[in-house]
Amino acid sequence: MPHDIVINVLFLCTGNSARSVMAEVLLAAKGRGRFTAFSAGSRPVGRVNPHTLATLRRHGLATEGLLSKSWDDFVRPGAPALDIIVTVCDSAANESCPIWPGRPATAHWSFPDPTAVRGDDAVIERSFEQVFAAIDRHIAALTRLPIEQMSPNEIATRLAAIPREVAA
Repeated sequence: MPHDIVINVLFLCTGNSARSVMAEVLLAAKGRGRFTAFSAGSRPVGRVNPHTLATLRRHGLATEGLLSKSWDDFVRPGAPALDIIVTVCDSAANESCPIWPGRPATAHWSFPDPTAVRGDDAVIERSFEQVFAAIDRHIAALTRLPIEQMSPNEIATRLAAIPREVAA
């Protein structure tokens, strides 16, 4: 991949309301112009979860214009060419995905669903913060990779290793 190319990354989840949106925003903020981040869902819920928005704002990250989108938007003519696709929930990882044009590198990073947590506001906020922190560590590892110098197979291998690396 040439050095002057921006790397397009799509984060996928089922509902596209929490984890994939957090990953999109974090990579957009930390990608230093090297990455363009997107998110989508196999069955988008139609809105970004309010707790996701609150979590992002607590960390000083922009939330304007965030939408819950369908992964179908990324296989239509005129869609951005994707270099990397990362599923961030186990449900989406086990679904039959569309045929992605261009054969992007793919990986799966499993994060618990903070929208499934029940309890008072403090419990729910803590759940979103924990998932946000985990995604942040994964995004930091992604941004340190010399992707521009790697083949698609090397990218996929390194992406798959990130969950083990950040857990160590």
